Amino acid sequence: MSLLIPVVAISMSLSIGGVLGLFAGYYGGIAEALIMRLADLQMAFSTILLILVIVVMVGPGAGTLMLVFGIAYWAVFARMVRSIVLSLRELLFVQAARSIGCSHRRIIFVHIMPNVVPMLISLATVEVARLMVAEAGLSFLGYGVQPPTVSWGLMIAAGRDYLSVAWWLVTFPGLAIALTVLAVSLVGVWLRDFTSPYLRSGQEPASGHRTRVRWRISGRPT
Repeated sequence: MSLLIPVVAISMSLSIGGVLGLFAGYYGGIAEALIMRLADLQMAFSTILLILVIVVMVGPGAGTLMLVFGIAYWAVFARMVRSIVLSLRELLFVQAARSIGCSHRRIIFVHIMPNVVPMLISLATVEVARLMVAEAGLSFLGYGVQPPTVSWGLMIAAGRDYLSVAWWLVTFPGLAIALTVLAVSLVGVWLRDFTSPYLRSGQEPASGHRTRVRWRISGRPT
């Protein structure tokens, strides 16, 4: 449950923020201003405080945490995707796609989106690690997962009264959280390097060069 809640929540945030960021960065204008002002409004509030208020109003539980985390973190993805799309939409491969008559939808999802995915993966794994710690803290305080559902934060809360006589009740769930957060972060770095040809080869894309390339077995771009 400690891993399921962050993964589901970040999937929701990634879906909402990614799509809004793509359209805001590509189309610009009123749509971009509206989406970015909503993102600024979202990020102006303390995330943990906002989560606590909603959890107190709705009631604690795993489903509540998934929904609240998913809504609270969409702005992070929207802002990052918009900034990447703003730079990509002016490159030559996007202009070439426009010149041959490609639709806006095809340019966004076929030409631009694959170049955004590596950074999205990296950010998503970082946010999953952060939400694991946040979920453990909320469950420890009694605002997260409720018995009989089990999470590492709830296990630490249950064992804190026996710390002097049974230290392992707190130590091992805490170690599990720390090691899982470290593992998720390392997997995110590997996935970013694996999905980005230029990061994998140590090369930087030239300005105006399309970053989607095919690879031989030797690892050199064709």
